[in-house]
Amino acid sequence: MRERLRHCKRVIIKVGTSTLTHPGGHLHLGRMEALVRQIADLHFEGRQVILVTSGAVGAGLGRLGLAERPAEVAAKQALAAVGQGLLMQRYEGLFSEYGLVVGQVLLTREDLEDPDRRASSAQVMERLLAWGVIPIVNENDTVTSEEIRVGDNDTLSARVAALVRADLLILLSDVDGLYPADPHLHPGLSPIPWVSPDDDLDRFAGGPGSANGTGGMVTKVAAARICAEHGIPMVLACGERPDVLRQILAGEEIGTLFSREG
Repeated sequence: MRERLRHCKRVIIKVGTSTLTHPGGHLHLGRMEALVRQIADLHFEGRQVILVTSGAVGAGLGRLGLAERPAEVAAKQALAAVGQGLLMQRYEGLFSEYGLVVGQVLLTREDLEDPDRRASSAQVMERLLAWGVIPIVNENDTVTSEEIRVGDNDTLSARVAALVRADLLILLSDVDGLYPADPHLHPGLSPIPWVSPDDDLDRFAGGPGSANGTGGMVTKVAAARICAEHGIPMVLACGERPDVLRQILAGEEIGTLFSREG
């Protein structure tokens, strides 16, 4: 199955808050630059790439100098309002260095569940890809209440992958993959190279997400299962690894491959 990843044309890449921001919440420009360079390389290879990005709330947190992520929904929505603009400004500047244009796509749960809005969302992204634009997707946190959120960007990226019939979803996180036990408690463990989303993975998926994010291993396993329902493989890998996207799409055994075929 790894060898088949070399031929994936339409790829969804999700990057998490922990990869995009420093612990204090400020955007990690070095990692953003590395990510954009890799995506540009994939684009010029002839692949279609959609980026699902976290980091809006974290960027707002850093810009306003707040020490920690607030629990209040309205405060998080306000931080997203500040941070989303900063995030897109950075992406636009970085991609423009490669002559690439980006398009912001902010989605809500209704955009993915209502048939008419779902079809409209798919058409917009198809048009952007046809024009050679890099769609940059995030949940519209500013207008979405906690009760009607998609929930997290792992789930969002899987649903976007299904929406546009992607060939592959890559989740970039602060972990190297799915481990058989907590690697912090058991140093020296290697990530599992391949698992089926149909396996009992819940025992491997304990633990919350990062302090500045919303996801954890539970949401990543859930994303893999959404993808599996649509025949889409998913790779979980560390976003800090140099050239991680090139290595995955070269068929190298990087991270954990979630697929019904090994």
